[in-house]
Amino acid sequence: MKLIMSSASPFVRKVRVAAIETGQQGDIEEVPVATTPVKTADQVWAANPLGKIPALVLEDGRALYDSRVITRYLDARVAAGLYPEARLWDVLTLEATADGILEAAVLMVYEGRVRPEEMIYAPWVEAQWGKALGGVRAINDRMMDQLAGGLDMAQIAVGCALGYLDFRHPSRDWREPCPELAAWYAEFDRRPAMIATRP
Repeated sequence: MKLIMSSASPFVRKVRVAAIETGQQGDIEEVPVATTPVKTADQVWAANPLGKIPALVLEDGRALYDSRVITRYLDARVAAGLYPEARLWDVLTLEATADGILEAAVLMVYEGRVRPEEMIYAPWVEAQWGKALGGVRAINDRMMDQLAGGLDMAQIAVGCALGYLDFRHPSRDWREPCPELAAWYAEFDRRPAMIATRP
């Protein structure tokens, strides 16, 4: 299998962490690309008609895309249990919350990186931060019990989301209003798979 990827992408990181945690990293060839929303790499277009990473090209040439599709595939491939049936809807909802945090945080980066400076709209950037922080606070205030217990995909997604906030938005403090989540993340971030995939 080939993973079309960029090590800075938090959605790629979710896939890479899942692959390591399920013992499949040796089955995946990583294919790094330089791509942006306004200048998409040819390899990305070839694998995903939406022009986004990650994309996982299977042995038969089919491509899977969207990080949640890829992680479900990797989980099913080895029956890893990252999506436990007894808690499936909670896991999927928490993963969606983490992905929503990432989407808002990535849009903030693109606003500063892709748009000309005179076109950057500060209220829009702040609105995206409000969405990201709202997701983080919701996890801290209402979902901490879902981060306990055996490893699942929701934990990986939340860990990657918080890591991305630190990576791309270090001047914004998500920890102060979310002490329980900050304590959880300090421990989770020490996992070898998280260390190995830090951008």
